[in-house]
Amino acid sequence: MSVVTVQLGQCGNQIGFEVFDALYTDSHCPQGLCSKRENEAYQASCKERFFSEEENGVPIARAILVDMEPKVTSQTLSKAAQSGRWKYGQHSCFCQKQGSGNNWAYGYSVHGPRHEESIMNLIQKEVEKCDSLSGFFIIMSMAGGTGSGLGAFVTQNLQDQYSNSLKMNHIIWPYRTGEVIVQNYNSILTLSHLYRSSDALLVHENDALHKICAKLMNIKQISFSDINQVLAHQLGSVFQPTYSVEGSCHYRRNPLGDLMENLVPHPEFKMLGIRNIPQMSENSLAYSTFTWAGLLKYLRQMLISNSKMEEGIDWHVQPPLSRLPTLGKASLNRELQFNTSIANLVILRGKDVHSADLGGFKDPALYTSWLKPINAFNVWKTQRAFRKYEKSAALVSNSQFLLKPLDTIVGKAWNMFASKAYIHQYTKFGLEEEDFLDSFTLLEQVVASYCNL
Repeated sequence: MSVVTVQLGQCGNQIGFEVFDALYTDSHCPQGLCSKRENEAYQASCKERFFSEEENGVPIARAILVDMEPKVTSQTLSKAAQSGRWKYGQHSCFCQKQGSGNNWAYGYSVHGPRHEESIMNLIQKEVEKCDSLSGFFIIMSMAGGTGSGLGAFVTQNLQDQYSNSLKMNHIIWPYRTGEVIVQNYNSILTLSHLYRSSDALLVHENDALHKICAKLMNIKQISFSDINQVLAHQLGSVFQPTYSVEGSCHYRRNPLGDLMENLVPHPEFKMLGIRNIPQMSENSLAYSTFTWAGLLKYLRQMLISNSKMEEGIDWHVQPPLSRLPTLGKASLNRELQFNTSIANLVILRGKDVHSADLGGFKDPALYTSWLKPINAFNVWKTQRAFRKYEKSAALVSNSQFLLKPLDTIVGKAWNMFASKAYIHQYTKFGLEEEDFLDSFTLLEQVVASYCNL
């Protein structure tokens, strides 16, 4: 089954390129540590998901590029074409000459309705090329105007027109220090609208990615390209094929459906995060060896202490004792900053993958009381290595990991709203104060729900 990717705005298009490049590079990597037959099956599965083929044999990304300014889309198209390995389709791009000025309302209320037909037609043509559609993967920022406002509008349209297909939005959480003065407004409006129309929100935080670049990749002057490559590596480690069942040589056919089934048991809880181990520069990788026991020990502690990388983990945070009454458990969580999970999916790739012991992730104390570990935890495996990593593990989790950042963004936006700061910039494009209040109400409910796990 195929996934149609929708790249929105500057951020979405730059990330989209790196994601397709990472998927292609990995699937054509000679060091897959598996038989030729297995490698060919892996390549075919990756291609079915993310690429279609043109007559001359160059894979074409199953993607639509949308931006309200032409610069980034034209750079992205030519970069892919120049690689000579894969490219975007000839008619896969929609752009205009005027951006959204970092204004969510302009993207949502002006660009959205004005260009709805053209954008949805492009998406429909891409869908028609798929033998079978798994769903949509929508890449966007939530701080600016086009990715966030137009992204929310397009997602809503996808929900209306493809109600039976899954929609996963990949959203980039802005730097805490701020990129745009109104980023908190744009963020709460984006999140609240996506919560109504998307099936899952896969979130990456710029601050966490920046730290990975600095501390794990040893990059001195970090660019957005560096950040996007780290991010693409993490997404690739989740979306590349894995076996459907233990001991099988058949790859899963419905990537989005399987992810949702494992990780989103209730529509109130849609926030997903990725952790990945190991992640390091190629120079360091050449001198490193790993065991499954070591990798999984670190990955489990990253989960429960809510650490985004293996460096600087707080080893003092431990799961609360299962026999504690709920009230005691909740207060202990707050005290030790224990990250309670609803659902976790571990994806293992590489040598001796079937010998890995995942008992530590089946501890009932890691999960909310209303789900048993047998329903809350899943593992996917393949002996085929990812990129140049002999062994690697990714963890996709639905947990309390975003509670603090979400609460902070809602609080900052509310403080601005209470003093009516910049509201006129939104109301002049048709948004009303009531729309802000609806967003605050919905997101406060999301915070409360995750808080009470």
